[in-house]
Amino acid sequence: MTSAPTTLWAARASTLYDPAYARRYRAHDDEFNDSEPCRRFAEWLQQVRATLPGPIDALDLGCGTGRYFWALTGVRDLVGIDASAAMLAEARRPFNADRIDAARLTLIEGDLFSHHFEDDRFDLVYSIGVLAEHVPFNAAIVARVSRWLRANGRFAFTTVHPQSPSIPNTLKRRIGRRIAALAPAAAAQPIRARLLGGGLYADETRITELLTARFAIEALSQFESEAHRHCWCVARKLPA
Repeated sequence: MTSAPTTLWAARASTLYDPAYARRYRAHDDEFNDSEPCRRFAEWLQQVRATLPGPIDALDLGCGTGRYFWALTGVRDLVGIDASAAMLAEARRPFNADRIDAARLTLIEGDLFSHHFEDDRFDLVYSIGVLAEHVPFNAAIVARVSRWLRANGRFAFTTVHPQSPSIPNTLKRRIGRRIAALAPAAAAQPIRARLLGGGLYADETRITELLTARFAIEALSQFESEAHRHCWCVARKLPA
């Protein structure tokens, strides 16, 4: 299933993640067991799954090569959406394919900011290494995920923390953090928005701000990978 990219982020991903990149990324999947962060992300996802009773329907938001499809058990319908056709081509032969027990697996080439899923479609929406990293984590995506989830469904995702060592600690960023910490909230807001890269980084405060109206946060902590300092979050959709 394909829908044309309608935002800058989707168009950029479909161009950047070309066949050569996708092949390299998929080759890295085969080294999964040598990567502690990958193992820990899989274990984390399995722990989230354990909080949901019975068979579930799940959405992998920005699924790439399907690196974590195998980590979920007891899935009726597993849907992976990604803007890159090349990455999805690799996802047709994902890592640990023989361990995927989903009754149905559907891959969608689409823009996560515009693709339509039915309301109350999923019990779990998860996203690893995508939100507040490759695309903005903002109110629009939170609202969309909330619509797609059933009541008491889980939203599990990672972000890049704005104080990750991977982000250059420039003089401007140091001054900005200092001003944002001391200034009144209204004056600090635009500075803080710039420190968050327009949504390409998200810390605990920003995650809480965006989720509180629609979700109850069940877990929110930091995690260091070889690439970034992350936040990882699990939130439960509040009943209407």
